[in-house]
Amino acid sequence: MSTTVEPVTGRIHSWDLSTGVDGPGTRFVLFLSGCPLRCLYCANPDTWHMRDGKPATVDEVMGEIAKYRAFLTTAGGGVTLTGGEALLQPAFTASVFRRCKELGLHTALDTSGFLGARASDALLADTDLVLLDIKSFDVRTYRRLTGGDLAPTLDFATRLDRSGKRVWIRYVLVPGWTDDEDAVEGLAGFLSGLGCVERVDILPFHKLGAHKYEALGVPFPLRDIPAPDTALVDRVRGQFRGRGLVAH
Repeated sequence: MSTTVEPVTGRIHSWDLSTGVDGPGTRFVLFLSGCPLRCLYCANPDTWHMRDGKPATVDEVMGEIAKYRAFLTTAGGGVTLTGGEALLQPAFTASVFRRCKELGLHTALDTSGFLGARASDALLADTDLVLLDIKSFDVRTYRRLTGGDLAPTLDFATRLDRSGKRVWIRYVLVPGWTDDEDAVEGLAGFLSGLGCVERVDILPFHKLGAHKYEALGVPFPLRDIPAPDTALVDRVRGQFRGRGLVAH
């Protein structure tokens, strides 16, 4: 008796082409809907709820990606899955990455690591690069900043190191929140013990997503926080470099 296999369907927010910020080369960036965290500085509050995304099958997504295959390959890029949180939809993410590898495309997973336990070994095997967002190294600050726990992200980072995955760390620098010298030093020390970390990208806090909060009728929690000045960015970058890490 034959059985019908239902296509894997996900909920997506949008897709875009980008260069330089979502992995190497020019990327096809797929934004998935839904996220378990509520980061106070989130630039994409419109991706928080999976219900707000539009349904799409893996075939539909791959049909769009395939249009850019030659261009992405020539530009030294590939496909990045982000969100929201891509690991909130692990079966969909895994299926897209499997199909991307069949097309010979480089794959990057942008994640907070909070749901790292949901990433199967098969999913990681099809992931060429992990862009790991570590929000803070102070447990209490992490909780206040995101509503979640830090431990799952650190566990995921350790797992990535054991499996030999290439990792780029992303650290959003928010004055008064993630600029504490001891916390930065602690994170730098932790990362220096992981051989998988190729670079640390310091991302200065910005308010480019503020208009999205207004459109949703949701207050932007950090509306009165300034962007970090050059001296602060240099200091934090220097702390990571002082631990032997490549920091940008």
